[in-house]
Amino acid sequence: MRILVVNPNTTRSMTDKAVEAARAVAAAGTKIVAATARMGPASIEGHYDGALAVPGLLSEIAVAQGIDAAVIACFDDTGLDAARSLAHFPVVGLCESALVTAGFLARRFTVVTTLERSRVLLEDLTRRYGFGGRVRVRAADIPVLELEDPASGALSKLRRQIEIALVEDGAEAIVLGCAGMADLAHALQQQYGVPVIDGVSAAVKQAEALVAQRLTTSKRGSYVTPLAKTYEGALAEFSPIGR
Repeated sequence: MRILVVNPNTTRSMTDKAVEAARAVAAAGTKIVAATARMGPASIEGHYDGALAVPGLLSEIAVAQGIDAAVIACFDDTGLDAARSLAHFPVVGLCESALVTAGFLARRFTVVTTLERSRVLLEDLTRRYGFGGRVRVRAADIPVLELEDPASGALSKLRRQIEIALVEDGAEAIVLGCAGMADLAHALQQQYGVPVIDGVSAAVKQAEALVAQRLTTSKRGSYVTPLAKTYEGALAEFSPIGR
């Protein structure tokens, strides 16, 4: 099978990190195909960035060929509902996949994300996905792009929040709340002795499971194909007419 890993921001090094994590867990018969948004923000931190990242994400979904499933490589699940409406293959997000995976392993767990503005957004997602009573979200005060810089101190900040979560939250597992943390999960799991879930890895395995079961997104109701209509201005190319 072929799984598309789409980075909805424009930073290619973050795409590379997500793809490396995806390939590390993919089954022998799975090919990981990488895509990076060609328009939008360099990183996604909060609602404004997320909204402006959606067109670039959808552009990559629209042109994908020979794909069996897609993973949106942003823990905010940026544009997930829109992508599911557009795509003819299943699309999964990091947050939803990571929470479901953590729920198999622990009763109480903590998501450690980057900035405070992301914490609030992720709290909303945990409630939407039905995990509000089981999960705490903490922000480590790390701008996303600092995860690319070993000298930034980002790893120390992340570790500090994990240690607080284990003591104060009674966390039985940790979820890493940013695709840029994908390369850290294994080492942190060894260090702290609890499951540490990376959203990229979780999403790839969820995508494989859907394809293996020959399941795809329902086109009845919420994710029905968009109605044909004209879009004006800079968004004209996104018109559902002719799709």
